[in-house]
Parts: sequence; structure tokens; C-alpha cells
Amino acid sequence: MKAKKSYGQHFLTSEAIAERIANSLTLTTQYNKVLEVGPGMGMLTKYLLEQPYELHAVEADEDMVVHLYEYYPQLRDNLLLKDFLRLKLETIFKEQEPFAIIGNFPYNISSQILFKMLEYRHQVPELVGMFQREMAARVVSPPGSKEYGVISVLVQAYYDTHYLFTVKKGNFNPPPKVTSGVIRLIRKENQELGCDPKLFRTVVKQSFSQRRKMLRNTMKSLLKEDELLKDNFFQQRPEQLSVAEFVQLTNWVKATLPSVSVEVPNEVQ
Repeated sequence: MKAKKSYGQHFLTSEAIAERIANSLTLTTQYNKVLEVGPGMGMLTKYLLEQPYELHAVEADEDMVVHLYEYYPQLRDNLLLKDFLRLKLETIFKEQEPFAIIGNFPYNISSQILFKMLEYRHQVPELVGMFQREMAARVVSPPGSKEYGVISVLVQAYYDTHYLFTVKKGNFNPPPKVTSGVIRLIRKENQELGCDPKLFRTVVKQSFSQRRKMLRNTMKSLLKEDELLKDNFFQQRPEQLSVAEFVQLTNWVKATLPSVSVEVPNEVQ
């Protein structure tokens, strides 16, 4: 089986790393179902099938599905030939039914996978995944670091993030051009942000639309009160703000423009 560039495929070849990833799920008492995204040839799948939970998998490549049917027939009833990003997860899991997400994710859609996780966060208490190391670092980075950005804030608003380990290029066939990193996300007990969640996302994206500029410049389109923009808070750049400070900023926006509706530039989305 040859990897296909169109699917961003790089097959993991290390048994030890596959087993380590499979064993990285920690909250298995909180759910009994797990969804593997992009199982490919099943290197990770075989170790997940040894676990006590019910494994489901979604794979977009028909050739990989045929391979998985042959080598892992016990997965047949729970294997879908679908694009994960277009899949309505309600077709697999009941409303409010908890499930974990795991996978060696294609690098070209990794951020979209995280956004989909956030969409279903009330059902997903945990995610373990392999990403391009740069993306993995971005997700777990704290305020003040150069990697801290939109994805950091949005994920950390709802999940505690943990960088588990690095995976070198030589552990794949074909080897990717970048190093990989495995992270674990554990949902926070308190899911209430203390602000409008949709507006929160808009504010975060707008703040980072010009990350080198101070907030007094990037927030002009949302905050019309000049006196408020003179506050020292707005002398900061977005990477300096914690999740709690973004919540505060969102509430300021809500207070000054109660019916705010803002088109966020495509490059920020």
C-alpha cells in the first residue's frame, strides 16, 4: 500500500510508538467508546482494539478501508468510509453520549479536527493525537510564547493541554518533512466561559488578525469607545493575554456593542 499525497498520508511504522499512543487515553472510566480518525493501515488500530472500550473508526481513503476490512474484521461494523470533517457524529454516537477522539492525524487538516472537537466538546472529554510538532506546540503553548495564537486560546478555553512526546521523521513511511508531536487534551470540568462563546471566538480571531499590533489597533472595529481603548489593557499584544483576559475582553465588547455582528477576515478563520 502506497501513501497518497492527496490524503496527507504518512504511515507510522513504529510498533512501540503506536502502542504508546494507544495507551495515552486516561479517562476511560468516563466513556466506553473511542473514535479513531484516519486509521490508515491500522498500525494504531490494532493496539486500540486491545483496549476495553468500543472502537469506531472513520477513514476517507477507500483503499485503506478495504485493507482494514481484511486485516481487522472485528472493526467492520464500526468502520465508516467518510471524510471526518464532513461527518455528522450524531450518526455514530447518541446525543450527549461521551466518546474520546484519537489518531495520527493528517497534518493538512489537523487544525480543522480540533475545531470539530470543540464543536462536540460537550461529548468529548478527551483527545489524544499526533500532529506536526509545530501545531502540537501551538496548541499547548502558554500566553507570552511566540507559538501562542488563536488555536491555543480556543482549545485552552475548554481543555487542559499536555505535550506527551516527540516522534522523529524516521518513524514513518514515507518520512514527512517535519517532526511530529503527540498531545493529550482533557476537558475542563467547568465548561462555562463567563461570556458569549460565539463572540469569544470572534474576539480571539480579530485580536490575532494582526498579532504584532497592540489591541488598541486590532480591536477598533469591535470597540467603538475611544476612552476604553486608552486603558493600559489595550497596550498589550494578543499573545500576552490569558484565556481569562480574553473572556474579559469579550464582555467589554458585548457591553459596548450588545448586538455586535462582525465579519472576520477569511485569513483569520
